[in-house]
Amino acid sequence: MWFYVDGYKVCAQLADRRATIMAERFDDKVALITGVGDKGIGSAIAERLASEGAAVAVLWWERPNRLLNRFDKREVPHFDLRCDVTNQASVTAAIDACMAEFGQIDVLVNNAGVDSPQHTEEMTDDDWQRQLDVNLTGSMRMIRSTLPYLSEPGGVVVNIASALGLAGCAGYSAYSASKAGLIGMTRSLAMELAPRRQRAVCVAPALVHTPMMHRHLDSLTTEMIEQVHAAHPIGMGTVHDVANAVAFLASDEASWITGTALPLGWVEGFSLPADGLIQAQVASQSRHKPTSEEPRPTTTTVPEASVQ
Repeated sequence: MWFYVDGYKVCAQLADRRATIMAERFDDKVALITGVGDKGIGSAIAERLASEGAAVAVLWWERPNRLLNRFDKREVPHFDLRCDVTNQASVTAAIDACMAEFGQIDVLVNNAGVDSPQHTEEMTDDDWQRQLDVNLTGSMRMIRSTLPYLSEPGGVVVNIASALGLAGCAGYSAYSASKAGLIGMTRSLAMELAPRRQRAVCVAPALVHTPMMHRHLDSLTTEMIEQVHAAHPIGMGTVHDVANAVAFLASDEASWITGTALPLGWVEGFSLPADGLIQAQVASQSRHKPTSEEPRPTTTTVPEASVQ
């Protein structure tokens, strides 16, 4: 039996089989995800992995009540806990609680992150250190604490990096440094884990549609918007685009992929918005009190924000 989807002829039997396979990809697996909020990339990843059978450990700074309510209604096996990735005791407590609840960890997704866009000459040591503490060192703490429990073989670490870890953009020197470091750590970690048949990968998204990103875009001039479009010839992404990539890389279908940094919506050679984006973000921050998934005195939260 054949039917049409978006103008393409599709075999019903193959489509049903593919849906069944995807629904089973994470059966009997546990995914631990940091930096999860009610909207944004963390939430989308949690829902995607849960939809494919995973039990989900949700780590947050501000409790994602709507997400957790949806999990309750769908009877998704889940557990949630507040976690500050800049604090080793908090990280250890989260890992211990996850093991007490589920007894295993098969997938770790390091999604928590912050940014604080500003020119380097205006940056304080605290601004710089804060971004490295959350984005890079926080991910290292999670990895270090999870590895003794990560399934062997088959365990996977997925780090949420950024296109700005692959290319620069004015105003993002600290953020780019933290995400470039995360990509480098992923590649080195992959070599350490390979003898155990465990994997480490990361995704590097460009601009993603989120509520906070839309607030930034409202501040852009027509010229700045053209810069954004030029940097994304196939369009800005959605949180589900990122979640789809994470689900694939974390699944057994990607068992021969490790150490890679997968760009999403961007490749080298595409331009990146320059001062226009930082000006828009600074203007947006002055008008809107930011919400956070990690404590930060002067930063905006990346998973629920703009450039990953």
